[in-house]
Amino acid sequence: MNHKNGFNPLSRTTAHRRAMSRNMVTSLFRYERITTTKSKALEVRKSAEKLITRAKEDSVHNRREVAKFIADEKILNKLFTEIAPRMKERNGGYTRVLKLGYRQGDAADVVILELVDYKLESEAEEKKPAKKAEGSAPKAKTTKAKADGETKAKKPAAKKTTEKKDEAKSE
Repeated sequence: MNHKNGFNPLSRTTAHRRAMSRNMVTSLFRYERITTTKSKALEVRKSAEKLITRAKEDSVHNRREVAKFIADEKILNKLFTEIAPRMKERNGGYTRVLKLGYRQGDAADVVILELVDYKLESEAEEKKPAKKAEGSAPKAKTTKAKADGETKAKKPAAKKTTEKKDEAKSE
């Protein structure tokens, strides 16, 4: 007996379910993180993990097999050149499901389906200023020089404003 060998039809026709699954997997690979319901995420996760496993070995046959499922050529290329090499050391478990809570309209479980090595934008932004801080030390010297030059430049500018005031008074 083959128990637990089926799938969740998600109350959709075969064509609708297949199209939705393909679109969601494509979006997962494009953004590396999607928000959806729990039941959809668990179904999409199955096909996404199979595609990543296939993409770990870059061959013409594997590209064609994955291309049957992913229509977008840019995403297909991203899967084989960026995502799969990052997962090379993993034997599975390429995605994670994070619970968000319940949707207000129908109380459906809402989750985030993301790739395991997904980096939040805030973490990436925190690293960038650290690099700028290291490079800002030489710039500080130039800003001090500019500040000195600005003070010198402001003094003649102040004279010009007094000259303009004098001209306005004389008229």
